[in-house]
Formats: sequence, structure tokens, C-alpha cells
Amino acid sequence: MNRFRVPEPEGAAFRADLQRAHEALAERPGYRGGTMGRNVDDPELWVLTTTWEHVGAYRRALSAYDVKLHAVPTLSRALDEPSAYEVADPGTDLNIRQTRSIG
Repeated sequence: MNRFRVPEPEGAAFRADLQRAHEALAERPGYRGGTMGRNVDDPELWVLTTTWEHVGAYRRALSAYDVKLHAVPTLSRALDEPSAYEVADPGTDLNIRQTRSIG
């Protein structure tokens, strides 16, 4: 989930840029779906929400050439806040915050 604060006069151009970014991400392996949105009470607040097979797929997508070219310039405008969330529905195991061994 990436949120953006965009002045209203820039909204139409930003919408096109966000669509291009979304399309670039959607072409990457592990992408499951996504939506673009604008806040109904604050039209300067936009969001791009994407769902991925796992966080590694999302992180690998960000390093792809097409994503760097078409999505990263727009994604770099996101508000500086955590953007990766896990599903927390009943019965799901939540991530445990701890250092992991790689070997």
C-alpha cells in the first residue's frame, strides 16, 4: 500500500503516472491484483494498493528494469511510511518480529 499527497491541479497527470506504475508492477511475477484510489474527503490523498504472492515477489518486482523506468519515479513520491502489510484474517499466522538466520 502506497499513499501519495498530490496537489489537486496535478491530479490528472498523477493519475496517468500512477496507472503506468500499476501496469508495470502488474506485469511482474507474483502480482495478484491491485487498485488505485483517491480519498473522497481529501482529493489530494491517493493510494495504490497491490497484492503479491509474497513480500519477496514485490521486492523483486521493484528491481525489474521496466518497473524502475515506469513505476519507481511515481512510487518515490509516496508518503514516507511503512507500505507492506500482511493479511491478518482470523486463522492466519502473523509475522514474528525477530532476526532470521539465512543458513
